[in-house]
Amino acid sequence: MVLSSLLWMACGQVYRPVVIPCVEGNVPGCPQEPAPAPSGFHAVFGISANVPGYPSWVTQIDVSGDTILAETPANGPNAPQGGGQTVTHAALLPTNARLFVASAGSVSGGVDGVWYFSPAFQSSGGSGFGPVSAINLYGSAASQTSSITAISESGNLVTVTLSSALTNVTAGYAISITGTNPTTDGYNGTFPINSISGTTVTYVNAIAGLAPCGPAASVPCPASATALIPPQPVFLNTTQNNAMYVANYNSNSVSAISTQTNSVTNTVTVGVHPVSLAETPNGFKLYVANQADNSVSTLNTTTLAPNTANGLVTGFTGVSPVWVVARTDSQKVYVLTQGDGQLVTIDTATDTVTSSLPVGAGADFIFFDRNLNRLYVTNPATSMVYVFSDTGGANDTPIQLAAISFGAGSAPCPLGCSPTSVTALLDGTRFYVASYQTATSCPDPFVGAAFPCVIPGLTVFDAPSITPKITPALTLLTYPPFQADVSTNQYQYAVPPVASCASPVLPALYAPGATRFRVFTTAAADSSHVYVSMCDAGAIADINTTDSNTNSTGGGIVPADSLVTDLPAPYAGNSLTSGSPVQNPIFMLTGQ
Repeated sequence: MVLSSLLWMACGQVYRPVVIPCVEGNVPGCPQEPAPAPSGFHAVFGISANVPGYPSWVTQIDVSGDTILAETPANGPNAPQGGGQTVTHAALLPTNARLFVASAGSVSGGVDGVWYFSPAFQSSGGSGFGPVSAINLYGSAASQTSSITAISESGNLVTVTLSSALTNVTAGYAISITGTNPTTDGYNGTFPINSISGTTVTYVNAIAGLAPCGPAASVPCPASATALIPPQPVFLNTTQNNAMYVANYNSNSVSAISTQTNSVTNTVTVGVHPVSLAETPNGFKLYVANQADNSVSTLNTTTLAPNTANGLVTGFTGVSPVWVVARTDSQKVYVLTQGDGQLVTIDTATDTVTSSLPVGAGADFIFFDRNLNRLYVTNPATSMVYVFSDTGGANDTPIQLAAISFGAGSAPCPLGCSPTSVTALLDGTRFYVASYQTATSCPDPFVGAAFPCVIPGLTVFDAPSITPKITPALTLLTYPPFQADVSTNQYQYAVPPVASCASPVLPALYAPGATRFRVFTTAAADSSHVYVSMCDAGAIADINTTDSNTNSTGGGIVPADSLVTDLPAPYAGNSLTSGSPVQNPIFMLTGQ
């Protein structure tokens, strides 16, 4: 009887606490709270940029729990020193069994590579990410190397003489110098090429007064002195489970990675500065947007051999192609050109252009809605979003359904916004446009009129009618972690700008080291949540898309498309010098 009583008493001491985030409402203390929503296991992933010299991080979010499930730096014990810096893109295998992250670390003095690991899985205990491992991109055609026979400096201009000339490299490319002086390593680092002619390369070094080496100086250069053209990977894509493809911006190449051997199996040269990839869903072809020479490469995925005589899509005349997506049936591929603003359709059977539709110079992102068979194009330069049916026109080409203004005076953004990305629910009911405003005199009193600010926002659209459901855009900052004056019901909605979060605007184009998306959005696979990464805010906004019963303290119903919470990015590696205590989220993708 005593034992039974003890067991009965002990049952009262077992608690299973649930963390319930507060959202804005009208109940003092903890206003309207959505109750926990136990459901199938789903996840989304975000990558965040760190200050130079420190690894970037990857975050996995548990959709139903509104919580961060796992975090890890984009390197690991098997990564080389300086690895995992300057993350650029991420992709999942179709089975969600492995996440790949590209890092152009050479931009900030580190090394380039692709890091991979398994996501956290559904478990009663916290599993976290699997061990992080690195895939070496150096060697073969993914990078070029040449021994240094002489190196000298005049003022800050360094002249390097190589043993063999570099191919397909011009001024502006990044070059890494290593092993020139084992004592001081004064010449070592990664620099933009100032000029190149044959075996002679010049670049500018901030360190002056370095001693020369080479025949003219009668001092031999170390045997390890090497010049390297680093690959700088910027994009990952696959529709297969046994391969991942990576676009190498600085070496003008595409590499195939075997997921069985976790190594590069093939690398081929494509056009100049590839920035986006799309593999057809049937796994037969791979298309590459080459930003700097205005071309689109077409490759056979089996061997990466060209599909046409010159390896290029026939009839493509667009300027600065920036994004590529493939149609679900693998019959069409769509390319967006930033320089002249065209949505180009490619017939995959013949690798020829069949149509080109105007979307305005500056357009830089396409979202393909495979449920409604639509294409959404954002143009932050003109504050426009275009909606197309992916078929129905002549030669099975897209038809424009809507052109939505986000300019000053518009319903989605009365003060004028820059739309940067789109996502849609798989249930076909809504699509969402992430955007931001900038102000030189901030209207948010928590920032202050004496300072500039950035205002991130998300506009909800009814998908069938292509009309806004909620206007103006949703405010994406919550209290906490942002400021509020509860007594006056005022909440922070703007943040000070972070210089590194500003995205390139025409005539500037994307390059490794720049932030491609100041704000970016993605939807959960079960259509229950939408997320927005906010670079300047150092957080990811979590929006619940379904009506939700609150717990006993809240009462009532939290309406659909309500902001639940802001999930903070990991702490920066050196917040004292970066000026920001957290990293800056720059990209998100949907998992299982």
